[in-house]
Amino acid sequence: MAGWGRGGRRRSKAPGDGSTPSGSAGGGPKRPAVRRLRLRTVLLTVVIVPSVTFTPLLASGMNQLFTQWQAEKAQLALADTTVGRPVAELFFALDQERRFTAQAQAAPRAAARDRLAVQRRVTDRAVRAFRPLAGADLTDGQRGLADAISRTVGSLSLLDQQRKAVDAGTAGATQTFNYYSGVLVSGLGVLTALSNTDEGRLNTEAQALVDLFWIIDMVGREDAVLARGWESGRLTRIEYGFVTEAAGTRNHLLRARVLPALTGGETRHAKIAEGQAWQTMTAVEGRLSTAAGAASDQVRFREDAAAWRSSVQTVTAQLRELVELRRQHVSAVGHAHADMIFTVFVSVSTVGLLALGLVVFASWRLTSVLRRRILHLRQDAQELRERLPDVVARLERGEDVDVDAEVRKIEPTGDELGELGQALNLARRSAVRTAIRQAEQHRGFQRMLQRIARRTQILIGLQLKKLDELERRHEDPEVLEGLFDLDHLTARLRRYEENLVILGGGQPQRRWRRPVRLLDVLRAAQSEVQDYRRVSIDVEGESWIAERAVGPVIHVLAELMENATTFSKPLTPVEVRAAPVSRGIAVEIEDRGLGMEPERYASFNALLQAPPRLDVMTHADDVRLGLYVVARLAANLDLQVELRPSAFGGTRVIVLVPESLVVRRPPAAVPEEEGREAGGSRARSQAGTADARRSDGSSDGRSDGSTVASSGGRSDGRLPTRGGARTPAPGTATPTRRGAHAGTAAEADTGVIELNGAGAGEGAGAGTGAADPVGGAGSPAPASAPAAAPAGRPPLPQRVRQASLAAELRPPEGAAQNGRAAREQPSRDQPDRPVRSGATIGAFQRQSRKRRTGDDAAGDRPSESPDPSPPTTKDRS
Repeated sequence: MAGWGRGGRRRSKAPGDGSTPSGSAGGGPKRPAVRRLRLRTVLLTVVIVPSVTFTPLLASGMNQLFTQWQAEKAQLALADTTVGRPVAELFFALDQERRFTAQAQAAPRAAARDRLAVQRRVTDRAVRAFRPLAGADLTDGQRGLADAISRTVGSLSLLDQQRKAVDAGTAGATQTFNYYSGVLVSGLGVLTALSNTDEGRLNTEAQALVDLFWIIDMVGREDAVLARGWESGRLTRIEYGFVTEAAGTRNHLLRARVLPALTGGETRHAKIAEGQAWQTMTAVEGRLSTAAGAASDQVRFREDAAAWRSSVQTVTAQLRELVELRRQHVSAVGHAHADMIFTVFVSVSTVGLLALGLVVFASWRLTSVLRRRILHLRQDAQELRERLPDVVARLERGEDVDVDAEVRKIEPTGDELGELGQALNLARRSAVRTAIRQAEQHRGFQRMLQRIARRTQILIGLQLKKLDELERRHEDPEVLEGLFDLDHLTARLRRYEENLVILGGGQPQRRWRRPVRLLDVLRAAQSEVQDYRRVSIDVEGESWIAERAVGPVIHVLAELMENATTFSKPLTPVEVRAAPVSRGIAVEIEDRGLGMEPERYASFNALLQAPPRLDVMTHADDVRLGLYVVARLAANLDLQVELRPSAFGGTRVIVLVPESLVVRRPPAAVPEEEGREAGGSRARSQAGTADARRSDGSSDGRSDGSTVASSGGRSDGRLPTRGGARTPAPGTATPTRRGAHAGTAAEADTGVIELNGAGAGEGAGAGTGAADPVGGAGSPAPASAPAAAPAGRPPLPQRVRQASLAAELRPPEGAAQNGRAAREQPSRDQPDRPVRSGATIGAFQRQSRKRRTGDDAAGDRPSESPDPSPPTTKDRS
């Protein structure tokens, strides 16, 4: 059985010793850890990515529709009111002013001047309404509208100058005609720009409206040119060319572009060209062409001014009415299209938002369900991780475990997660079944281990009983020395076997029926240490340990004492101090060894606070098996064991025995102290002789690595009786007749119960009548009749005084009988106590002095024992 070791330094691994670096497999290079996203992050990504991708698309479409709707609404507003009406009013005003200016230039009469002045005021109002458009915000306006308005405003800036030239007579008729025609063309450019929209149908409908304005301009041009001819009765060839060109353009626009585009209420003007006014105007133009046949630079024509004037006014009114109808129609078409765009915008926005909400909700819902199912599987896996150790612990406690009851089945589903749950079900059942099989194997091995250990203990107990008989039979110091050595080794061997029982899950089965004094407990623990003579015991006060804790406490203390002697230099002392404290009894064991590193102290103390349930087979190579024994025994008795650094550089172990294990001094122990003192002189003499001749335990200083302690001072399981009960001086040890056994409480005070068959029937070694152990067979047969035993109990075996003395040491027969009678006279009821003769004691003392003298001459150690070297760090670890 390996000791638990206290080496403080780690052994560095040499190159090529087969070790692999942490985190690498097979000595290969360590791969960098792959950083994986958390499940919540992955699921949120699944929700966010479609939403983020769909939202910009939806927002872009909605923005485009809304922008188009706003642009069309703005353009319609510009065409209807903001720009369309002012430019139309300006167009009609300039057309009339052009005709009145031509009449005034042809016949400067007062009536013509008055009509021109009135028209100029109308034109001025139109110009004032139109000029502000040059500074208006036309961002959403049609393409080219701003430039057209700027050109028109620029042309109007010369209107006053042109009027002054007309009034002064410095402006010719052609120049004036060209100026007004140019301003009107600029106005038509504004109207053309207003018809340029992004909607094809609206552009087509608006183009017919622009063509109507061009027809009105062509009629106005003819009327302005002919206004000069009516006064003079002739036209120049250039003026005639203006008339014919305007008439041809007018007819083409009307028949080819306007009339085919009429719809709705406009169709009543579809036969405008077939009307009386249009026919009259066309007839006048035809007569002009007939008159133009003369070979002259001038064209003369008849007086058709009234007919022309009447037909032109009628046609112009019809054309302006048609313009208004077309404007309303174009406005209706534009607003309808704008409303359609707005409807599409609302519909797309509504459907898009609903779709976005559906995508977000569906994604969130699905990911939530997926995450919940995955978390349930994770909880099931965590439950398995938490339940499996509990199942194993219950199995270690010997409880029966039902696999179906312990494993909650996950309901399978038809998807991949269901397959994962089914695999988890199989894994859980397999894990629990494996744990049950391993626990059964573990329990079987423990039972086998305990059975083997128990059988071995029986044999060891019989061997110890035989040794005890030999010790009682022989008086030769050399023979006793060998018997004592065998006795000590056998007791340690039984301690190791008992340690197997503890590691196998059992408990020591030796029990005491009465409390034992603390000093005797410490001496019993000292007696189970190989190098026991280095251990000094100092007890403060007189304390008693409860009978149920005697064996385990001896076991723990012997383990710690042997560890202290093992891992310290051979000649250094191990000090054991015990004293009562507020919460019980504190026992300090201090050595002067190498000590340990702080982390090792922390590791060992943690193990002592929470002893693990270990499988001996899996921890067979662990050097801390002895520490497991101490931890288990301490946990069962609520002992507190703590390792600390020592002031000497070694280790100091503090064992706190709780107050519940400390009892008051039993009343029966008071009168028997004196008897133990009387019977202790011979034992000390014998022990001194044995110590003088012992060489294996005093000078070796090293143990076999095991610190497993047994429960009693006697090799048969009961505290020995041959040691004195007197407390030694501090720093000294009191060895007894069994070499390693220190004097402990008498058997009469303890009444040991042997439950494992090892020495169960052995009687009281001292032969006192106060002892009441179980069983009375197995001791050497007494030479005389035993003392009377209480009723109902078999008599205890008694030893005959001086029966083993040599013949020359025996007193005369009569003196012996007289002395025995005299001694038995005072009290016939009390059992005899073992008292050796002075001659026997003297013989032992002489032999002891002889041996000690020889040992002193050879040194502190026997000559045949080599000087042991102190344990190294490697030995401790």
